Formats: sequence, structure tokens, C-alpha cells
Amino acid sequence: MAGVAVLAVLAVGCASTLSGSQSKPGGRVFTVAAAGDVLIHPELVEQAAKDAKSSDKGSAGLDFGPLLAGVQPVISKADLAICHMETPVGKPRGPFEGYPEFLVPPQILTALKDVGYDTCSTASNHTYDHGLKAVRRTLDTMDRVGLGHSGSARTPEEADEINIRSVNGVKVAHLSYSWESFLNPTPEKERWAFNRIGTDEIKKAEARARKQGAEVVILSVHWGLEHYNEPSVPQLQLAERITKETGIDLVIGHHAHVVQPIQKLNGTWVAYSLGNQVARHSSPTGLTEEGAIGWFEFRETDSGWDVAARYRTTLVDIPPEVEPGEKLPEGAVEAHRLVDVRQMLDDPGDVSADRLARYRLAADRTRGFLYNRGAPGGDGLTELSLKD
Repeated sequence: MAGVAVLAVLAVGCASTLSGSQSKPGGRVFTVAAAGDVLIHPELVEQAAKDAKSSDKGSAGLDFGPLLAGVQPVISKADLAICHMETPVGKPRGPFEGYPEFLVPPQILTALKDVGYDTCSTASNHTYDHGLKAVRRTLDTMDRVGLGHSGSARTPEEADEINIRSVNGVKVAHLSYSWESFLNPTPEKERWAFNRIGTDEIKKAEARARKQGAEVVILSVHWGLEHYNEPSVPQLQLAERITKETGIDLVIGHHAHVVQPIQKLNGTWVAYSLGNQVARHSSPTGLTEEGAIGWFEFRETDSGWDVAARYRTTLVDIPPEVEPGEKLPEGAVEAHRLVDVRQMLDDPGDVSADRLARYRLAADRTRGFLYNRGAPGGDGLTELSLKD
């Protein structure tokens, strides 16, 4: 993706980086955007059907483009954009299923590619919801639309492969691991179909990546407890091991469906949970609609890589439920939309006072959760600005 290598807002002194390491003359720089769970509930499929009728776009009667369009200016600007595709996809015309055994429209993958995502993690507790056939269909579809993937596999041979991409001349590996589903455990003979969390397994994968020339290794991990804004003890323990015992350069967390802190641990940034990128839970809590895009600038120094961290708050707007023929309240959200909260606050247009208050709440609450383990201090986590 032709992204902007450095945003002015991320400027780090020419002579030194945040860690104090000396910049390497002619050193390479690249940016990574990473976001939370992509979880397509039935209400979002219904929205895509409505949007397809209005836009006359999409495929097989579904258009997810309008749903995701709000984050395109941020995602498309990164040199490497990583999503988390939590569920398997079905056939273009269905049937589709929601919780607890997801099978979602493959059209969502085209929309993710169109807004600027380059590659996705696919290891989650829902990876095997519909067996190996659905795993293969998902990866086949990702290949067709041009999305990279890591975390699940169609064959034992593919399970040993490492997703390595060239980003501004840097070889960047992306790994993805998850805990096992208790509802649909993978059969023993197909345990290679997706990557299970384990420090030893992660170490071995990193070693394979380095052997294949990876200069930077990014790990996506599906962990923790749902709906808790603080990382669990097992999360903290695994993060400690990964940042102490491996050379992994960045850890991106998912699964909680709510925002958790970003912390620099043993010199490595860990985003414990970026919340939901897009979802519509049957009982929205407010917190499940809020998410964060993590933005990480990698700068080559004389001793390795220095990484600066920023974030951008997102929110899924949900229209109120009304009876057939009943009008929406004045100023209400009219459709499910993924919103860049800062953009809406900076340029509200004719947005109602109630909606602006909701955006301010999302911004304030997300900032509080992200900062809750000290990241804005000497480590320098701040909000990303696109104005400069």
C-alpha cells in the first residue's frame, strides 16, 4: 500500500529517538496501523444489504463499504495495515450465522481490502466454528481479494509458513496465535489448522521468521477475558514472557471486545486489546462499540528499531430500533457506521449535540483505558493527529 512513511505528528528528533538510541543515517522508517476484532453480527449483514440497494455496489446484494468507510483515511495512510478477522466466511449468498458459531459474508474481506488493510490475523476462538472447509474458504477468499493472512492454514505445510511482507524495504513478519475454542475444539488430526497460544510455539515461529530474513516481527494474540477493560493475569504473564524471552517487536491483542491498555513492557509495546474494530453485539454495552486503531512508527537506529506509539479512537454508530413505518428521532443515527471519533469531533458538521456528546464520551473513555498502565508518561503514547 502506498502509505505516507512518516506523519509530521509522529516526528522524532533527527539525532535521537524516544529510547535515546541514535538514528541510523539513511535509516528506514515505516508505519503500522492495527485495529481490533472484525466481528460481523447479523445486524451488520442487514445493514450491508440496505447499503447495497442504495449504492448499487457490492456483490451478491451486500455492500460493506459504507460501514467501514469512516476509517479509510487512517488505515490507508499506514505503510502496513493489519486487521483481525475473527470468524470464517461463508458463500456470497449465504447462509450466514451469528453467535455462537459464526459464518459471515465473504464480501467483508473485499471491503477490508478496499479501506486499506494489507493483511489480517485469523487465529481466534471462532476460527474453527465451521471446520476445516470454512477455514480453507476464508483463506482462499483472502487470497483472491489480495489480503495477507496469518494464524490459520489449509494444509500442514502452510501451517509452517511465515507471513513476511516487504514494507518500505523492510522485511516484516506477522504471526498470529489464539486460545482454543471450547465449543468447537479442533480435531487432533487437524490441530495444525490454526495456531494455539504457547510461549515455546511463538519462540519457534519467531526463529523461523528470522531465519527467513524477517527484520521485524509483529505478533497478534487472541487472549484475555471478554468485556474486561483490564488485562487478565494470564495476559500479563504471557506479555511478560514474550517481551522478555523473545525478540518480537510489537504485540497486538484482541478478543476482549473492549479497549484495554497499551503498555511499553520490557522495551516492547503491547496493546492488550484494541476493542472491536467493527461489531454489533445483540446487547450493545457502549463499551463494545468503542475501539482503537493502534499506530506504530518504526524507525531504524544504530541498535535496532525504535517504535513510537499513537492511537485513534473509533466508534460503531448504532441506529435506534423503531417499529416498521415509524420515523427515527430527530438527529438520531440512521445507519450502522464505523466512525473516526477525532474526525467527527474536529469537523462535526450538522451532527446533533447528543451524538457529539457520545463521541466525546468514547474519546475520553478510550483514552482512560489505553493510558491505564502508564503509557502516556515517559513512553509517549499520544493520540494520532492527521492534520499535519
